[in-house]
Amino acid sequence: MTAWFTVLASGSAGNASLLQSDGFGVLVDFGLGPRVLAARLAARGLSWRNVNSVLLTHTHSDHWNEATLTYLHRLRITLFCHPSHGDDLARQSRAFVAHHSAGLVRSYEPGREALLGNDLRLWALPVSHDAGATFGVRVEGGKSLFGPTWAIGYAADLGCWDAELVAALTDVDFLALEFNHDEQMQLTSGRPVTLIRRVLSDEGHLSNRQAGDLLRAVLKGARRDAIRHVVPLHLSQQCNRPHLARTAAEGAIADCGANSEVSLSSAAAPTPTFAIGPDACKTGYCRGGKKSRSPSNSNGSLSPLAHARSTRNPAAGNSTPPRVP
Repeated sequence: MTAWFTVLASGSAGNASLLQSDGFGVLVDFGLGPRVLAARLAARGLSWRNVNSVLLTHTHSDHWNEATLTYLHRLRITLFCHPSHGDDLARQSRAFVAHHSAGLVRSYEPGREALLGNDLRLWALPVSHDAGATFGVRVEGGKSLFGPTWAIGYAADLGCWDAELVAALTDVDFLALEFNHDEQMQLTSGRPVTLIRRVLSDEGHLSNRQAGDLLRAVLKGARRDAIRHVVPLHLSQQCNRPHLARTAAEGAIADCGANSEVSLSSAAAPTPTFAIGPDACKTGYCRGGKKSRSPSNSNGSLSPLAHARSTRNPAAGNSTPPRVP
């Protein structure tokens, strides 16, 4: 079975991505208004009808939006968040209070598997960021006799990384990772000193250098063909340049002899829709494969993580792109 991932927006102006598997869609963060999100979805032949649940990684304002939360309540779409996110949102958001009262909020905890729907399994990965509880995510899906057939990793806001995060991201098929800034550009940006110190701190954002080092560590522990796609996230408009982030990512890939393709995200437009899973090359959107039509035009605790990685069968599964109304 093939899954599909689209970064709808990534940056300080708003963050949102859509994961689809077997007709079930999970919106990862919702930092844009509902009309803007609708336009980003439409640009990929999708709509709000393709969103079945929503996952919140942390409560900074570029990752959630009050008007969108009101719209989620209207559509009765389930929201997954950490309990501390609920505490924060209950103080800030009338829409969240209404959503929670309607029984449409589910919680997740690090170290425990959470079911997002349609057999999609979430592992929340704690990361260091100045937003209270903040998480990267690993989502696994597909079924075979040997366990899940694909996995994605996503970490949009973090100031540093450790061996546990590396282990959790190893052998994912798709990795979206923050490449926020160039360190020299940050230091000479003319920004307030307090802001520069915040961004460069262990609770700030990953630089291109730090993200490249994290990517190297992940790739060194992975199968050579494991990570087909790497998408740098959250590029600073003031303190980064797309070619710098790409160079850092491609340098890490080359150093490890990996076969990953780099595609940059943007605050202004969605990425292509990436096919993920053992049959991804058959559907296109993979390195060395002929790009076929996208799904929008078709009809169609870390020890369990280690176990899943060791037992995942890369040859299992059949793919059907999600049907778009």
